[in-house]
Amino acid sequence: MNLPNKLTLLRVILIPVFLICIYVDAIPVHFLLALIVFAAASLTDMLDGKIARARGLVTNFGKFLDPLADKVLVITALTVFVELDEFRMSAIPLVIITAREFMVSGLRLLAAEEGVVIAAGIWGKLKTAFTMVSIVGILLYLSLTGDFALAAPDWIRTWVLGGLIWISTILTIISGLVYLKGCWKYIDSDK
Repeated sequence: MNLPNKLTLLRVILIPVFLICIYVDAIPVHFLLALIVFAAASLTDMLDGKIARARGLVTNFGKFLDPLADKVLVITALTVFVELDEFRMSAIPLVIITAREFMVSGLRLLAAEEGVVIAAGIWGKLKTAFTMVSIVGILLYLSLTGDFALAAPDWIRTWVLGGLIWISTILTIISGLVYLKGCWKYIDSDK
């Protein structure tokens, strides 16, 4: 197994570690640990593709697992935020983001049937990066207010962090529409 695939596999392994860190209150500074684990997983996302392309190590395994690992990592964190008392996020962004991921995966499957591989576009990359940065911001907030009991005004949670999630959601919608427009030719109701 090459290095990019090992990094992708590491990201998958870090997902349950992230869940343990964020949910187990008995672990000291558990939000900080969840932040570190999520940030490390996000860095593997940035590195694996760059290394694979630079060294000519692109594999079918990587093409399959890399986007899946990204989706599961982000959807896991957002799902946690919907139910976490310390940061109550609306389920609406989670539903929109999840629906977009299903739609894009379906479009990629249709294109693959035609022998076409659809790479992530700039909007998809921007959406992923912004969403991961938003999640890191929320985890930092949770660490500071939860682990270290620092006081933070409510407007930071509501307007700043909530705003970041909604901007991520808007980017998600835009990138989904861009994918849909680009792949419309693969959707044929007569087939």
